[in-house]
Amino acid sequence: MTQFSRRGFLAASAATAASLIVPARARADSGAMALSATTRVIEVNGRAATVLGLANAQGGFGLTLEPGQRFRTDLTNSLDFETIVHWHGQIPPNAQDGVPNTNPTLKPGETRAYDFAPRPGTFWMHSHIPEQEIGLLAAPLIVRSKEDAATDRQEVVMFLHDFAFRSPQEVLAEVSGSTAMDHSTMDHSAPPRGGMEDMPGMGGMGQMPGMMGMMGGSMAMDLNDFDFDAYLANDRTLDDPDVIAVERGGRVRLRVINGASMTAFWIDLGTVAGRLVAVDGEPVVPLVGMRFSAAPAQRLDIEIDLPADGIALPVLALREGARERTGIILAPKGAEVPKLASLSEVDHPPVSGDMTQELALRAVSPLAERPVQNGQMVMLSGSMQPYLWTINGRVWENRIPVAAKSGERVELMFHNMSMMAHPMHLHGHVFQVVEVNGTRFSGAMRDTVHVPAMGSVTVAFDAGEAAPWMLHCHQMGHLATGMMTELAVSA
Repeated sequence: MTQFSRRGFLAASAATAASLIVPARARADSGAMALSATTRVIEVNGRAATVLGLANAQGGFGLTLEPGQRFRTDLTNSLDFETIVHWHGQIPPNAQDGVPNTNPTLKPGETRAYDFAPRPGTFWMHSHIPEQEIGLLAAPLIVRSKEDAATDRQEVVMFLHDFAFRSPQEVLAEVSGSTAMDHSTMDHSAPPRGGMEDMPGMGGMGQMPGMMGMMGGSMAMDLNDFDFDAYLANDRTLDDPDVIAVERGGRVRLRVINGASMTAFWIDLGTVAGRLVAVDGEPVVPLVGMRFSAAPAQRLDIEIDLPADGIALPVLALREGARERTGIILAPKGAEVPKLASLSEVDHPPVSGDMTQELALRAVSPLAERPVQNGQMVMLSGSMQPYLWTINGRVWENRIPVAAKSGERVELMFHNMSMMAHPMHLHGHVFQVVEVNGTRFSGAMRDTVHVPAMGSVTVAFDAGEAAPWMLHCHQMGHLATGMMTELAVSA
């Protein structure tokens, strides 16, 4: 990331704030919310850095919609390069989904209108170009329900990200060995080419490099492709955390969004037990606990009854398999705010492979029971050496889309043949988790599921609008090097 002096940091922040006023006023008469893809300056560990962001009309980041409000938004690209923004977890018409296989990217200075009925819950929005998501072009998208408006509780958003002072291009080059594709040039009209078996040196085993890694003698899971310089909660580290004023003994609905590009976290409430009441925007039967897992792109809604003694409550995000941590602090008036180190004393356990939480979740409104009309296995493969990740043995350019017909009940078994877990995200649909590692159950409704290394997860859904919908791993290194295909829904 570009670095500035503190004087430069303050000047740039003022200039950015001033620049946001003009487009907001210019669009005031349209009745649409203004949103701008832009740059901003944040301070990380005492250093200033220019990052990307999505600014609303007030100069803040992200959008909050009230009950019944339509998603009527004018998105302006204020950057000097092309971009495209996806409304993660929402189900707009395919033409508004914000992905470069079906939607043209926005040119610098271009404004595009979006208008659809949103789903209530905790969502987020981000660029669908990996380098830009790594560069923090992402923000919360909160759609409040009638219940939210009627319930006496405070709502708090905790937006997580991983951060590097190096440019996103350098990050991807380091993790991938410069094999990442250019997503800004994706052409949906181009026919897929041959599969991995056609690539030199791959032969018939090209679809299972993860299995080849196992046969090489290593059985340990791979974690954390990249060591970022910092891990952020609401753009801040624990050296200078976001301290949020709360009511002594009050109730909080904590909306956790894992917007990290490559990092899974444990959400740790310390000695206070919370109730997990929704995942990926979908209500679940409350699950009580002090620690919950969140893979990249997943969201957690946690209800917390704050201590009556008025002590500040840190909510920490613990990086899996490492000591780094970040977080926010919920502090009643007059409470002493603790000083917390950015490193724990010991490594945190892996999130990847721990399916205890997933197996315990139950949807409040599960799918209606009906026969499965289309069942398919989706093979996930890849390895760290070479750094190459595939779906059904193919990278994006060589994809064979997963076929479905609109209206039919579909089950996809994600069979992971690699030594890394993969947060798999399906656009345009909400699915139910119905099987994990051979155990059948009626689980949570989701849009992103974490598939364990050398394991399997089966999801069920009813195929929606006839269109090509993205299906991909939400770990940006994996997506950028090929772990992406389409769910091709036909009429």
